[in-house]
Amino acid sequence: MVNRLERAIIVGICRARRDRPEVEDHLLELGLLAETAGAMVTDTVIQDRGPVHPATLLRRGKVEELARLAGEHDADLVIFDDDLSPAQVRNLAGAIPAKILDRSGLILDIFARRARTREARTQVELAQLRYLLPRLTRQWTHLSRQVGGIGQRGVGETQLEIDRRIIRSRIARLSSELQGIEKERGERRKRRSGLSRVALAGYTNAGKSTILNLLTGAGSRVENRLFVTLDALVRRCERGGRPPFLVIDTVGFIRKLPHHLVASFRSTLEEAAEADLLVHVVDTAAGSYEDQMTTARSTLAELGLSDCPTLLVFNKIDLAPAGVVSRLRIEQPEAFFMSAIDPSHADRLENHVRAALQFGRRAPVFEPPPARGPLAALGRGSGA
Repeated sequence: MVNRLERAIIVGICRARRDRPEVEDHLLELGLLAETAGAMVTDTVIQDRGPVHPATLLRRGKVEELARLAGEHDADLVIFDDDLSPAQVRNLAGAIPAKILDRSGLILDIFARRARTREARTQVELAQLRYLLPRLTRQWTHLSRQVGGIGQRGVGETQLEIDRRIIRSRIARLSSELQGIEKERGERRKRRSGLSRVALAGYTNAGKSTILNLLTGAGSRVENRLFVTLDALVRRCERGGRPPFLVIDTVGFIRKLPHHLVASFRSTLEEAAEADLLVHVVDTAAGSYEDQMTTARSTLAELGLSDCPTLLVFNKIDLAPAGVVSRLRIEQPEAFFMSAIDPSHADRLENHVRAALQFGRRAPVFEPPPARGPLAALGRGSGA
């Protein structure tokens, strides 16, 4: 959907004055998503309080403003932080001279670009087709035609119905393939059953891949971007001649992802479900780290992982704002504080993990159980 260096305007909806900071924070993240997809954000638009028009999600004046800005900035894309219905996309596209995209469509585009393994590609295609199916009516101009011609007369099936049938058939085939891949993954887990398993979980770009490299020397790809890769990576930690354990870098989480994408990636997340210890990694340098923690905890709860022994790790303390780390040390005395780019933290982190593994055999989690909430989303992060 998004090509490199396309020009984008991002749009958010603020339904109450008290929500303005949260909307602005979400749009900062949407801007990072757009940049990850290869777009350049040229402007940000927020619709403040007032009635939301169901046909366009925006009031008429705001639609006109977007149309004007799209022309002034020569924008290729207008990206909404809220999900849009097919009718809303169609109506907006008729009024704004740019491609209309919502947050879910943008994330799916990034996932498609990042998928490397057979499993990730299958999961992404399955999610894309489930996203596309209800939106077929706006994707092609030929959909109202009936099939005709020699050998086709009397079929009475519109092109739209044929396209839907083809996509449903493809969804069924991919679902079957994914079940086979899940079975293979299960067999691999059985072969590793003799070792303790530690799963790194948390918000995207919290630093999970850097921690994996710190503990195992895996050399996993690290970038300060969202969704660097989507594949669960399993490596052995066997430093200093002590008994080894497995470290699993899982798919990360992000706000407001559609349920069908989470459903497609459940097989990858099963690596975390089988772990003896979850390491919840938090980016203390993120201004919204508390919201990110809530998103991660809610997602873990939706995946049935609330009762898994959990070690809370606050990462990037070298980049955190003044006073944040000292306050968190008081609020979370059982947590571990570190910078994953500092090699001197490797031994201390390993000792903490080994102690947590022993603790987990006798007692429940270090951090409080997550409150259940709307299912959030994923995409693996990798920043330091």
